[in-house]
Amino acid sequence: MSTIHTSPERYSLAEFEQSVLSISPSIAVFDCDGTLWSGDAGYGFMVWSIDQGLVSRNSSDWIDAQYRLYLTGDVSEEQICGEMVQLYADLHEDELRRAAADYFRQHVEPHIFPELRNLIAKLQTRGTDIWAVSSTNNWVIEEGVSRFNIPANRVLSARVRVHEGRITSDLIDVPTGPAKVDALNRVGITRPDAVFGNSIHDEAMLAIADHPYPVNPSPALLESAAQRNWPVFYPGSILTDPKL
Repeated sequence: MSTIHTSPERYSLAEFEQSVLSISPSIAVFDCDGTLWSGDAGYGFMVWSIDQGLVSRNSSDWIDAQYRLYLTGDVSEEQICGEMVQLYADLHEDELRRAAADYFRQHVEPHIFPELRNLIAKLQTRGTDIWAVSSTNNWVIEEGVSRFNIPANRVLSARVRVHEGRITSDLIDVPTGPAKVDALNRVGITRPDAVFGNSIHDEAMLAIADHPYPVNPSPALLESAAQRNWPVFYPGSILTDPKL
């Protein structure tokens, strides 16, 4: 007989902030899509950039086929996240950065969770070292976290090499699942004080934290949080969902 787990404790906003600020974290690590803002900016940017004609028809057809295979489970999360960055090979990076800025401003910025932006601002005034870890491409993530005053040198994200200003298909990193832990280890972070994430692909990263904070958790992460006795937090805009 399978074990039935009750729902995890749910923080109010005041409880969430108090819990985080009371531990005075030296290092805090945040996932981005679904944690700092709603939605999947990586997938959204891919679709938008194709619609904008930034990539060739052949490349568009290729990534569409790969994404369909991902949805059926025939392509892994790590593979598709890497391919969604390789999609832009041979383009000028300056062009991609401008496109990422346009996309984020128009389609993602309105969906930033103010509770997370305010929390990060409070942590920064207290000297907390803030890191962002994401499997979305670095152009979108670096643009997005600039709204939180997180510098590019504190971003660990999916990225490829850039040679003489031109994007290559040579993958450098695809931080998803346990690879998020590996990415943190490479910069010397093995036991962050606090980690914030929303999906099962953040579970390994949450598990190494002294204080894990599932935010807007996916069903799989919600189940894991219940098993691990991790309290969860839902931003106000998410609580308007009648399913919660």
